[in-house]
Amino acid sequence: MSGQPDIVIIGSGVGGATVAAGLAATGAEILILETGGHIADRPENRDQRAIFQRGHFRPDETWYEADGTGFNPGNYYNVGGNSKFYGAVLTRYRREDFDEMQHLDGVSPAWPITYGDLEPWYGLAEELYQVRGTLGEDPTEPAHSQPYGLKPVADEPAISKVRARLKAKGVHPFSLPLGVDIDRWLAKGKTPWDAHPNSFDGKMDAETTALAAALKHENVRLQTGSRVTRLEAAADGRIVAVHYISDGETAVLRPKLVILSAGAVQSAVLLLRSANDSNPSGLANRSDQVGRNFMNHNSTAVIAMSPWFRNDSIYQKTFGFNDFYLSDGEGGPPLGNVQLLGRISGTILKGSMPAVPEWLLNRVTAHSIDFYAMSEDLPSPDSRVMIDGERIVLKWVRSNWEAHERLVAKLKQVLRSAGFPLVVSRAFDKRTPSHQCGTVRMGNDPKEAPLDVFCRAFEHPNLFVVDASFLPTSAAVNPALTIAAQALRVANHIAEKDLAA
Repeated sequence: MSGQPDIVIIGSGVGGATVAAGLAATGAEILILETGGHIADRPENRDQRAIFQRGHFRPDETWYEADGTGFNPGNYYNVGGNSKFYGAVLTRYRREDFDEMQHLDGVSPAWPITYGDLEPWYGLAEELYQVRGTLGEDPTEPAHSQPYGLKPVADEPAISKVRARLKAKGVHPFSLPLGVDIDRWLAKGKTPWDAHPNSFDGKMDAETTALAAALKHENVRLQTGSRVTRLEAAADGRIVAVHYISDGETAVLRPKLVILSAGAVQSAVLLLRSANDSNPSGLANRSDQVGRNFMNHNSTAVIAMSPWFRNDSIYQKTFGFNDFYLSDGEGGPPLGNVQLLGRISGTILKGSMPAVPEWLLNRVTAHSIDFYAMSEDLPSPDSRVMIDGERIVLKWVRSNWEAHERLVAKLKQVLRSAGFPLVVSRAFDKRTPSHQCGTVRMGNDPKEAPLDVFCRAFEHPNLFVVDASFLPTSAAVNPALTIAAQALRVANHIAEKDLAA
């Protein structure tokens, strides 16, 4: 690559990597700028004391509450973004998630596109991320135009028994669609993959799939250690410069197109920090919606225990159920999704219970199984990302919490009926990025949304925002596949409308 690139992509997470993969064959000169570096193949990658007790991979960074209280966020800066640590659940939003949906605490608004608009791209994203799954087990599963290309990851024997118990109680467990080559993963170490970093060990994350595919093309280049500080907009709205710091030196790029994929918090922050005389409240922000509508799933870990149950599984995370997704099961409002967590060991648990001896926690976890309850967080303009000088301020206004508490109560009831007399729970807080999204949402009206339906900024014709920030709603399932599907759709649109012009 010589001279100025045609396209600069800021960030190499699911959004940035996937849109790069979708654009690579166009021949356009593409440069991906990534703040962090590659995750090295080191012993800490599978060392649960390092990960969960010592916080080896957590960033050395402080964000702030609206009242000035600081906290350490759980967002990662590395090639592949947060997907390097994700649980690799690559599920589609339900068809109903694209429509207006009444919840206990308010309304989840309709998307500006339908499930049908995104469905073909879901299939392509499943191929790209090598998703393993099966159809026909989940009554809420939307229509697929093609089946999964790979069989689901198999239940371990102890997990298979729990699935059978739940079925006997009328629940509909389904095999989670996963981006994991389980044999490759276990060959490196007998651990779960959930929250464990991946260094080409068998987890299909943004780096190992989409970015790897993009970098096979000579016209695509990745530049690590490059933190973008500002986007420069001309009077006509076009982005004319990308300012960044690399190896302590400032630099400037002047591409034809800019694709911002830094994540729901950092993309909003960069737009706000790029304010100028023509855009005093930040770029793409005449609607005053940049940073607003921050959503983070209401999430709780639920651990079911029984002295008569022996859990000798390694990875555990193979099924979930949506029996309370579209309603509470009794004709009431939606509650959310339930899925297995990666296997929680005593070593992991000690990270949140430091006063308890690890040997005792290991004895307890040997007789437990671990679930993740997840409910939709509704968009609100009062829930927002802001800047205060160099500080990032996150004012998360939880919504729909009562519905989440009902989901947890339903889950506990189901687990007790399935033979687990003791069930405990613990909610996640903002230090755990439970699918942050929504801060630069897409819509049909520039007065209400910064982006159009192809993630192009209404006010900046050569600026796209392609990451979790474009999501109009959080739904109650993992968002990675929806981000990837929309990224492929956006890439196709750019290839046809911008690069072909």
